[in-house]
Amino acid sequence: MVDAPVLITGGAGFIGSNLVDVLLAKGYAVRILDDMSTGKRSNLPMDNPKLELIEGDVADAALVAKVMDGCSAVVHLAAVASVQASVDDPVRTHQSNFIGTLNVCEAMRKAGIKRVVFASSAAVYGNNGEGESIVEDTPKAPLTPYASDKLSSEYYLDFYRRQHGLEPIIFRFFNIYGPRQDPSSPYSGVISIFSERVEKGLPITIFGDGEQTRDFVYVGDLVKILLQAIEAPDVEEGAINVGLNKATSLKHMLEALREVVGQLPVISYVPARPGDIRHSRADNSRLLQRFSLGQTTPMSEGLARLLGR
Repeated sequence: MVDAPVLITGGAGFIGSNLVDVLLAKGYAVRILDDMSTGKRSNLPMDNPKLELIEGDVADAALVAKVMDGCSAVVHLAAVASVQASVDDPVRTHQSNFIGTLNVCEAMRKAGIKRVVFASSAAVYGNNGEGESIVEDTPKAPLTPYASDKLSSEYYLDFYRRQHGLEPIIFRFFNIYGPRQDPSSPYSGVISIFSERVEKGLPITIFGDGEQTRDFVYVGDLVKILLQAIEAPDVEEGAINVGLNKATSLKHMLEALREVVGQLPVISYVPARPGDIRHSRADNSRLLQRFSLGQTTPMSEGLARLLGR
């Protein structure tokens, strides 16, 4: 369908590899830049002639410029996605999480590529908006270097939009889950972690009373939005929350897991961790205005796919 490849940074990872599958199925050529720190070759159909994998770091400006050559659009997913890693080593993670974005912007400017889809995060809101549906204009209060780098990247993408005509579509992801999410990753969602423990029959520990809520989005539903963003004829200004505007408690999620597997291991409750956000839910009005969500995946179905049932 499209001869000029779409460049996906971090394309061998959880979200990126799911997007790769959809793009290849639609006839796109895909080029991936991934340092393979969390990405996996096993996530990719390496025998597909329309897929090209280049191993390297998005913080390497010369390499980013090289892989950008001839591309039609960019999906920038590469990041050190561990909040804790950014706290422990902010200098190193800053190289990927912010300098990497700046490298992408500069390489796009020089190559004359306009469309870039960027993975930001609900972390930019910090604790603001807790207990209510979070709108994009909610004051930003990043609490970690990870969140600060994501917000700074948003500002730079907007600068390149105004100054150089880039067409950034900035998505603030809430809680994405699904196949290929690595449960051993320090930033894996609670669904991935709980699912692995259920599979292995290991006990589950919940910090708090289990009534805390999150806005869960199945990765297949997210990928449909990313595809629309790549193909959209026009770009509107302003970041976009990616959530379902649906608060799901951990207890409800565990009940959905039980429906899939039949029986849960022992569940224990311990005191909530300091600083944990109790309720997080996206106002997705802007998302619905600009893109089509269609029929979203019920949690029980998403969990069954995650568990290979």
